[in-house]
Amino acid sequence: MNIPPGYSESDCARPVQEPVKETVRSPFARDRARVLHSSALRRLAAKTQVQLAGVADFPRTRLTHTLEVAQIAKELGDALGCDPDVVEVAGLAHDLGHPPFGHNGEEELNRLADHIGGFEGNAQTLRVVSRLEAKVFTESGKSAGLNLTRASLDASCKYPWGRKLGNPKFGYYEDDAEVFHWLREGAPGEQTCLEEQVMDWSDDVAYSVHDFEDAIHGSLVTIEHFDDPETVRDLCAIARERYSPDTSMDQLLEAFGRLRALDYWPESFDGSMLSLAELKRFTSYLIGRFCVTAQIATQAEYGDEQLTRYAAKLVVPNEVRDEVSVMKAVAVKWVMNRPGADAQYARQRQIIAELVNALSKTDGSDIELWLRPSYESAIDEAERFRVVIDQVASLTDVSILAWHEKYCS
Repeated sequence: MNIPPGYSESDCARPVQEPVKETVRSPFARDRARVLHSSALRRLAAKTQVQLAGVADFPRTRLTHTLEVAQIAKELGDALGCDPDVVEVAGLAHDLGHPPFGHNGEEELNRLADHIGGFEGNAQTLRVVSRLEAKVFTESGKSAGLNLTRASLDASCKYPWGRKLGNPKFGYYEDDAEVFHWLREGAPGEQTCLEEQVMDWSDDVAYSVHDFEDAIHGSLVTIEHFDDPETVRDLCAIARERYSPDTSMDQLLEAFGRLRALDYWPESFDGSMLSLAELKRFTSYLIGRFCVTAQIATQAEYGDEQLTRYAAKLVVPNEVRDEVSVMKAVAVKWVMNRPGADAQYARQRQIIAELVNALSKTDGSDIELWLRPSYESAIDEAERFRVVIDQVASLTDVSILAWHEKYCS
């Protein structure tokens, strides 16, 4: 086995042992190829990031966001000594479990599935890569999904715990506990590995910067809005409420002031080629600022030697986290809370609820062929309902409308 430096044979193990086709690629490179060629990744092209997928050509979809996260994570992880394929796998896989209509769809599926353990995008990601993707089967005929290595699965696990009262975030469902406990062998408690922390920070960096770019390009907000003190204060209040409750308003205002004072802050945007280039320069430099700062701070804490798995924790200065929080609040204020959004979100939830209800009343004949054996072999109503949730969660923003029209009209 071609074990990359800094990793062990245990890190390269898979839930189901496979014959090695060749020894040129590392096990992690094979993981990367498996995720990149998966149907779940392709479906992200028609799933919402923040703005509804398919309405306009410029804004990110869940797929383009995923590719950007993977690229940022790969470079930051590589700079710290992580295997770049492991970190890229984590970036590519981190949103595979997201349902149609983004976080709005996630919340509705969680409500509908409350009696069977809820629904959570990250827990669904583990289910996708370890069960729902068609690639490897056990000797008994049970799907092992993509059968990724322990290191790649662990790097993709953002919340290494089960469902807890009062915490909407969790990393696995009870019927996926076996693979979860397998991938967490040797992990210290609920600490995530360095590769996951790199991916998680890259996710925050990517969507904070790119949602800003999408909002500006889509004329949902103008650069001039940020010259108004009251608007800035409202923005910082949103950042504090949603992302930084332990940070003072003054600290967040200072964070925005630092961003506004950057010499690459765009002064205006009119849609011209020049203004597009200036906006892209801003996003590019800002990503570098957020990532390089974390790299330097981490290496200052742990030294310049290769850092992998549980040898270190990613260090991100609080001032930089505050800046990212303010940037993330832009999408909340001008995209998620835009006029008419509430009515749209309510309609999306209605579509999901009606489709789940319709599919639950059949004998599984309306479930797609790839999921039907799971439905038919389910031992009780809870297991059958989980398959219905899997089916609806797999749909895109486009296909769910067609399904709803077919089964609910």
